Amino acid sequence: MPHFRTYDDAELHYRVLGPADAALPPLVCLAGGPGRDAAYLGDLGEMAAHRQLIIPDSRGTGDSPPAADPSRYAFPRLAEDLEALRAHLGLERFALLGHDAGATLAQAYAAMYPQRPTRLVLVCPGSRLQGELTDDAREIFEARADEEWWPAASAAVQQLAEASDLSEVRELLFAAAPLAYGRWEEPQRAHAAAEGAQLGPVPRAGFWQGVDEQARLALLAGLARVTCPVLVVTGDRDAVTGMRAGELVASSLPGATVRPLHGVGHYPWVDEPELFGSVVEDFLRTA
Repeated sequence: MPHFRTYDDAELHYRVLGPADAALPPLVCLAGGPGRDAAYLGDLGEMAAHRQLIIPDSRGTGDSPPAADPSRYAFPRLAEDLEALRAHLGLERFALLGHDAGATLAQAYAAMYPQRPTRLVLVCPGSRLQGELTDDAREIFEARADEEWWPAASAAVQQLAEASDLSEVRELLFAAAPLAYGRWEEPQRAHAAAEGAQLGPVPRAGFWQGVDEQARLALLAGLARVTCPVLVVTGDRDAVTGMRAGELVASSLPGATVRPLHGVGHYPWVDEPELFGSVVEDFLRTA
């Protein structure tokens, strides 16, 4: 796996999917979780068939080593790692995609380095950076109470709040997993089954560590200086972050458009890979 050295001389790793001779420019893709192994992104609905996807392993996930200083798991510091990756790749400017917490990292990077992104794709983002927690994810979940998996998922969600044993957490996450998808079929089950082994509890805990109100507001103000086109993708069955969070995120970025997808949950490329891939590609290719 290729690697690069970041600002503190840590050696971090990244994956490259897709043809080296692709005519289209590469897309850097950030995983969420936070602190989840980026393997769950897969090839993002076969987008790697047309362009290279560059997928970094954040500190303490995948093949990248844990941080020597826990404060370096905070997403503004992870944005500095991303800038080191950009320099390593020799990209003056580049398109950037972030999913879930990766969308928060992508926003922080854009706020800190507004001249770098050519396009910004934010997939199913939360709105903690915007200072508001929406409640429609719960509404989406409750609206699906007639589905077969719902009673077990509902009970697992309640138990997760008090679970501390990692093996128990993994079992409960799988029981609750259907709420994150537009439907619960074999592709969704296989994708969800991998989550337990992809967890990074320490990077997850450190993602917001040290990001106080002053730092949050400074990053939020920086988003007003982001001039590149922005696409925010939401799913109307996303019971993890919901849809209103994406609207809030879009309202803080001058050039943002929201694209809701029907029948899609928190992982659009799993539920509707062709639809997701075409929506993102159309945006990336628009002059």
